[in-house]
Order: sequence, then C-alpha cells, then structure tokens
Amino acid sequence: MSATEPSKPTPPVPTPPAVPMPRKAPTPATVAPAAPASTTSTSDAAEWGRVADDGTVEVREGDAWRVVGQYPDGTPEEALAYFVRKYDDIAFKVTALEQRHQAGGASATDLAKQAAHLVSETTDAAAVGDLVGLRGRLDALTSSLSEATAHEAQQAKELVDQAVAERTALVERAEAIASRDLSKVQWKQVTAELGELFDAWQAHQQNGPRLSKGVSQQLWKRFRDARGTVDKARRAFYSELDDAHKVARDAKTRLVERAEALAPRGVDGIPSYRTLLDEWKAAGRAGRKADDALWARFKAAGDALYSARAEQSAAEEADSAPKIEARQALLEEAKAVADESNIKRARALLTRIQRQWDEIGRIFPRDKERALDDRLRVIEQALKAREDVDWKKNNPETKARANDMSSQLVEAIEKLEAEVAAAEKAGDKKAAKDAADALEARRAWLNALGG
Repeated sequence: MSATEPSKPTPPVPTPPAVPMPRKAPTPATVAPAAPASTTSTSDAAEWGRVADDGTVEVREGDAWRVVGQYPDGTPEEALAYFVRKYDDIAFKVTALEQRHQAGGASATDLAKQAAHLVSETTDAAAVGDLVGLRGRLDALTSSLSEATAHEAQQAKELVDQAVAERTALVERAEAIASRDLSKVQWKQVTAELGELFDAWQAHQQNGPRLSKGVSQQLWKRFRDARGTVDKARRAFYSELDDAHKVARDAKTRLVERAEALAPRGVDGIPSYRTLLDEWKAAGRAGRKADDALWARFKAAGDALYSARAEQSAAEEADSAPKIEARQALLEEAKAVADESNIKRARALLTRIQRQWDEIGRIFPRDKERALDDRLRVIEQALKAREDVDWKKNNPETKARANDMSSQLVEAIEKLEAEVAAAEKAGDKKAAKDAADALEARRAWLNALGG
C-alpha cells in the first residue's frame, strides 16, 4: 500500500489504546525519494503480522509477537492492511532520510536529530512490517551520521576559529588607527579607512559563522572603543577647525571691505591692495565655500584697480609713440659717434644727443624705454673705451714713466752688448748665450715702449 493512499476510519478499539496516526515527514526539495523500498504487500503481511479472532493485531519482532492494536469491525486482511500502511509511512521516512544523507548538502546534525526521532517512532510502533530491519537501517544511518556530525563540528570549530582570527585582525587594525598621533593625520583618509573596517565588520557579522557571545562582545567592545577614540579626536579636530575658519572668515571679510573701499583711488590704490593681499595670504583658510565667495569679491576689487592702471598704461603708451620715434631718430644720429675719429668732436656729438634724449622725457611701457636706453648705452661705452685708451696713451705722467724706462733699457742694452762681445772674445759660449738672451728681451721691451 502507498503511504498516500486514503485509509478507512479506524473503528473504536477497547484494548490496547488506539494508536495515533504518524506525522508525515517533509519531503526534501532537493531529493525526490522513490517509493519506499521496504513497502510490505498484503500477501507478505502474514510474515510480519497476524490477526486474532477478536480483531487483535500483532507484529513479529524477531521470534516474539507484540500486540499493536485491534481492528474488530473488519476482515483480517483489512486489519493487516491498515497497520501495514502505518509501517509504510515510517519506512518512507527512513528511506527519505537515507536518500538525503546520501545526496549530501543537508546538515548531518539536523539529519541525526530526525534519525533519533524515527528510532523512537519505530520502537513499539503500532505498525506491521519488518520493524527490526527498519531499526537496523536506522542504526546504520545513525552511526554514519554520527561520524558526519563530528566532522561537521570540527569544520564548524575551524570556521569559528578562522572567523575569530579575522575579526580580531579587524579590531587590531582599528586599534592601530586609534593609536596614531591623531593630531597629525589626514582625516579624510582615516575616516575612509575606519569606514571600510566597519563595513567589513558588519559583513563578517552577517555572513560569517556565529561566535560565542563572550568572544563576540569582547571583540566588539575593543572595536567600539577604538572607533570611539578616533571619532572623539575627529570631532575635536573639526571643532577647532570650525573655530579657525570663523576667525579667518571674519578677517577676510574685513580685508574684502577694505579692498572694495580702495576703488575710488584707482591706480593709487594698488600699493595698498598689495598690502591687503599679503594680509589675505596670512589670514589662513576659512573653508572652501567661504574662501571662494570672499576671494571672488577680493579679486573683483583688485581687478577694478588694475583695470584702471591698464587704462592709464594704454593712454601713456599712446602718448609715448612720438617720443619713441624721436629717440629712435637720435640713435640713428648717434651712429656717427663711432665714425668720428676725433675723440673730442665725438664726445661733443654724444653729449648733445644725450641732452636731447633726456629732454624727450619718460616713455611707456617701461620695457620699451629700457630697450632704447640699452642701445644708447652701447654707444656710450664704446666711446668711453676709446677715451680710456687715448688717455693712457697721452697722459704726461705715463709718457714720463715710459721715457725713463726707455733710458734704462737703452743703458741695459749697451751694457749687454759689451758683455756679449767680451764673452765671445774670451770664448765663453755659455756667458755669451745668456747675455744674448737678456739683450734680446731688453730690445723687445724697448720696442714695446716705442723706443
């Protein structure tokens, strides 16, 4: 009989007490068990059960018979069929449990609990069938599940130990952050690091194995304390930063107001604005938004001053155009200074050009004025170099010294000529050579002096 076949209502049984219907075990979703291998047919029921004339049904367990109930209002076949269905229900559960164990994936601990329940269910069961064989299968299954449960327990312990180590590593990293000199850290980086650790902690807590309450609370307390230390220091840092920003913001606001007040002064306000700019740089940070807004106003005030200067420069440059042409004409005229052989006339020409140069006045922009001045300076330096040479050549003192030196050299030459002649006459070649070398040197010096 199938375990799902509808059964007849059980008639009242005076003795023994009525047997309750067995609870149907849930069929696993991953395993579809076949029909129970130990289903007892009606023809085999006589091997395991018998019915007395009064409807009492007994089951054979080994060599002994045990009363399982009564079925007084039906035939013996109907009585046996009823209790065989009870057996088939239990056998179906055992077979399903065996198949789940063989298929793997299910918790051995959970299967062991279900096997223990089935053992108690088969003991003194109100059913007809090979109960002894069924209990034997359950014993074998229980033994196998015991080994699997021990293996699972070992794996679970290893997973817990690994989880404790991983969570401890997270705690130690958080404590390492808290032990830094928090007055010198980059808070954006530290906040990101601690946030990553907290996310990892939560993921580990949600997806990792469950730790014992004592270990879990101890590790969390350490992590929480480290996190609290960092949070406290961060709050203090940003509180101080807010105060510093407020001071800088107030100072820069006053600088902006002073800069804006320079507008009526135009170009004359630029030196004062530069002083305010130095004060701005020394005022410190006021926070990005405040700094950007205040700087926009401060820069606008400076732009107004420099715009006025640009307009003035443009006007000055326009006024300087004829002056530039006049100086360029003087430079063309000054080229004659180098061509004039008479130094005095050359100096007079250059002096006149220099006087006219100064009378032209200032030229803007200044870089063009410097370029023109540099060209005139080259001509001035060339003439000065010629004057220096002439002065050295015609200086009376220099001439006197040169004449005195020439006289001394003439006397020395005459003396060396006599020495050369005396040495040659005496046949002293070495003395003659030394005197001749000295004589040649003196003659070269005399030629250099123009003698």
